[in-house]
Amino acid sequence: MRISARADYAVRACAALASAQDDAPTKGPALAGAQDIPLGFLENILAELRHAGIVRTQRGANGGYLLNRPADRITVADVIRAVDGPLASVRGAPPEDIVYEGAAESLQQVWIAVRASLRSVVETVTLADLAAGRLPKRVVDLARDPEAWVTR
Repeated sequence: MRISARADYAVRACAALASAQDDAPTKGPALAGAQDIPLGFLENILAELRHAGIVRTQRGANGGYLLNRPADRITVADVIRAVDGPLASVRGAPPEDIVYEGAAESLQQVWIAVRASLRSVVETVTLADLAAGRLPKRVVDLARDPEAWVTR
């Protein structure tokens, strides 16, 4: 899976919002600076996240961005889907809609398994987990496997 800059920035920004003190709104420039994200790009991402119901804005001198629901109810998958669409697609279509013939016939099952594997991680990690630095054990165990660190 290739994680886009858009998805990476969105998750980082949401994790920062999840860790905001006293649920106080965070201004866009402060959020951009804290996560080293270009402000213009971040503002576009935050607009998409707002449209998806992940963040909300509060107007006024003390305004800014807030999560729209508790951080423990927003997963990394929710954020990625909000800015990039489905987690796994094949040429823009869901893997279950792709039909292969002959020697490649079982490839559909491979793509569906890839999606299931990805979901087993990003649908179990919440923004609260990220903000607290406490990931689910299964995710920690996967990341600790030396083979996970090998680039191929």
